Order: sequence, then C-alpha cells, then structure tokens
Amino acid sequence: MFKKTQSRKDLPEIHTGDTIKVYQKIKEKGKERIQPFEGLVIAKKHGKGAMATFTVRKLFGAIGVEKVYPMHSPTISKIEVVKKSKIRRAKLYWVREARGKRARMKQKSLLGGIPQTEEIKEVEEETEQPLETKSE
Repeated sequence: MFKKTQSRKDLPEIHTGDTIKVYQKIKEKGKERIQPFEGLVIAKKHGKGAMATFTVRKLFGAIGVEKVYPMHSPTISKIEVVKKSKIRRAKLYWVREARGKRARMKQKSLLGGIPQTEEIKEVEEETEQPLETKSE
C-alpha cells in the first residue's frame, strides 16, 4: 500500500512536451548503477497521486523506444528538464507516426521573458546611427 511518506517531493514540475532526462537506478550482479534515459514526455496519467505515471519516448536509430515511469518510484534518482516545448495537446501520441520536420516541437524559453537592462538599451542606441548620404 502506498503511503504519503513515500511520495516524492524532490521531483521537478514536468509537463507533456518537455524533453527530460530520467536517471534510474538499476541493480546488476549485486552492483547498483544509474542509467539516464533522455526523451520527450508524450503523456502524463493519473494526476499527481500515488498511481501517477509519465511516458517518455526517444528515438534510438530509426526505432522509437518508450518507457512508462511511476512518478513516485524509488528507482528514479532524479529528473532533469532539458527543454520545454509549446504544445496544444494533453497527449502527444501523434508523435509515434510523425517523422522529420513534422515531429519537431516549438521550443519555449526556459528563462522566460527577461527584461532588458538600461545598459543594454544604451549600447543599442549608440549602434543605431543614421547613415551619411552624399549630396553633390
């Protein structure tokens, strides 16, 4: 049974359309190692509760590989958001059939709109000088 104490608070806010890197703990022959898996989040299911999952898809050569991760899994050591994309759908299952340019996502800025400082505006004003015309 899942308890509130087992829920993860250290994971970043991920959304459908984000490119993320999931670091998963894997046990092999008595040793434990961390394996990264980087790909596009094509679906989030079951809200934020105990049964929440997200699906990550990546292309390996010409073959698409998808993994479904439980959100609160103890095998996930960390999640990094690499890129954010502007999307208009909750589930991106259409990406499975899309190839090339059609499969690209419009990228969002991770920093958001950074307002220009006064120093940058002054430099821009200095460089915008009118051209001298010859009049004979």
